[in-house]
Amino acid sequence: MSNTVLTVTKDTIYKMKEHYKNAITKQNPPGSVFVAKPNGCTITAYNSGKVLFQGNGASIEAAKWGANKPSQSSTSKSSSTKKKNIAANSGRYAPPPNIGQLSIIGSDEVGTGDYFGPITVTAAYVSNDKIELLKELGVKDSKDLNDTQIAKIAEQIIPIVPHSLLILRNAKYNELEQSGMNQGKLKAMLHNQAISKVLTRVKSENNVDGILIDQFCQPDVFFHYLLGKSIPWKPSENVYFSTKAEGIHIAVAAASIIARYAFVKEFEKLSKMAGFELPKGAGPKVDQKAAEFIKKYGEASLTKVAKLHFANTDKAKRLIK
Repeated sequence: MSNTVLTVTKDTIYKMKEHYKNAITKQNPPGSVFVAKPNGCTITAYNSGKVLFQGNGASIEAAKWGANKPSQSSTSKSSSTKKKNIAANSGRYAPPPNIGQLSIIGSDEVGTGDYFGPITVTAAYVSNDKIELLKELGVKDSKDLNDTQIAKIAEQIIPIVPHSLLILRNAKYNELEQSGMNQGKLKAMLHNQAISKVLTRVKSENNVDGILIDQFCQPDVFFHYLLGKSIPWKPSENVYFSTKAEGIHIAVAAASIIARYAFVKEFEKLSKMAGFELPKGAGPKVDQKAAEFIKKYGEASLTKVAKLHFANTDKAKRLIK
């Protein structure tokens, strides 16, 4: 599936709306003027002047409004320039200075520090022609957004951002942890799986300039965790690690938002199952609610909602005693 983004005048958007009036749908995402689905293509026009064309007929429809398909020579030159920029980084896994303008697969995880709830990991691909659109939709570090904002943004970007979302629920998490896997290894395996799925999905139709992982351990440790595992994107000059990667490339920010959105939805399900609101984090309030959960359902039931190896489990037991 191809995608094209144009920036046009309000007058042009009006003309587009008239042109596609017989294909306009009733569902409009926030900030949009119209959504139309003509000739195997989905067209979303925004108040800002951005128009997103998606689908097999995207390039044909976009060409009607001024988008020209790049020639083979210009595409090769652009790709060659990007590769040179990527190779010019200061360290083996350090992101290059221009990474913010490249087409990147970014990955991030949510829930690793929460006693209750699963771990969610997302890898997302953002091509350089989508960067401005995602900024327009409010994509930024999920830590700077509340859950309501995250839900609104996630629902807008999920249909337009190729991604892979993995949810490691508590029962499976506890089974793997008790078998000897530490959390670092679990996260590395999830990141690898998510990145691999996205890479397989987009590499045949899109130019992937690199992979950026929100760093939770040293790169060499990360790849040590994956020994014996299949890594289709084997360590090379275009694999990067960085802390606070959400601020380095919007692909990681998008991945973080989707992962957080999924985590919150899973958390709500667990609270409903518990019959009371489960708190996030791992503080004293969590100890009290864990104790309440044990009293209500028994200690064995904790495996369905919590990460048992956290200190909160013993603290909750002591509160009961």
